[in-house]
Amino acid sequence: MPEIGPYTLHAIETGRFGLDGGAMFGIVPKPLWSQRIEPDTQNRIPLSMRCLLLNGGERTILVDTGVGDTFEGTEYQDIYAVDHSSATLEGSLGDHGVAPKDVTDVILTHLHFDHCGGSTRQTDTGPTVTFPNATYHVQERHWNWATDPNPKEKGSFLADTFAPIETGGQLHLVDGGGPLLPHVNVALVHGHTEAQQIVKVYDDETTLVYVADLLPTTHHLPPAWTMAYDVRPLQTIDEKGDFLERAEDSEWKLFFEHDPEVAVGDLARTDRGIEVVHRRSLENL
Repeated sequence: MPEIGPYTLHAIETGRFGLDGGAMFGIVPKPLWSQRIEPDTQNRIPLSMRCLLLNGGERTILVDTGVGDTFEGTEYQDIYAVDHSSATLEGSLGDHGVAPKDVTDVILTHLHFDHCGGSTRQTDTGPTVTFPNATYHVQERHWNWATDPNPKEKGSFLADTFAPIETGGQLHLVDGGGPLLPHVNVALVHGHTEAQQIVKVYDDETTLVYVADLLPTTHHLPPAWTMAYDVRPLQTIDEKGDFLERAEDSEWKLFFEHDPEVAVGDLARTDRGIEVVHRRSLENL
């Protein structure tokens, strides 16, 4: 398995879901985006919920948690085509010898349900934290944004998926970008949602960036290929451009959370701009 700094890295598949292709690609016409990723009969495109596990240095760190059981038994499980038949969060962690009690840190890029839903689980007495011994790291600006949601994002911020973290005393509110844990930095972007944190894992030889919803799939690199979900789409365009320039210059490797086929890719300049090349699994980092 690949290693960066003190950590062994694992891709944690937590299942699949589907979102409307038009919403995922904004102003891009369907005849264009559907050539890259085929929608189903309800116009939904298949998306992964791929988390990142860092194990080593007396820490077991999980980046994002997928949707978990948030919609189990509700109409939204069908609306969002949530499918755990191939993988679940706890099952995939178990495949790598990690139990929920072993996780020391959970870094949440943001609090939309498909990124933080697995942070809690439903019980007969209500939602409770999934990782009882973990510190959950969330940007303070984003926490304040999510707990007083705007009308556009209200349906994506579900209190049951994150409120128990605070009531259980496991919440660490992070103030801005920079070092977070050994060999782990975060950087803020604000186009998709306020103070989303992308996660960099690095050593002297390799930097891997968990790009979350700055670049949800490998198809979202072109400037105008942005999501209708973004609260500040013009800022997303600027942030993507700045990030891709720096990432290509620095030879960073990118980890894609939602791409249904590609976990990791490198960047290269082509006559069409900066594109993803050498698409592969994390095991072949």
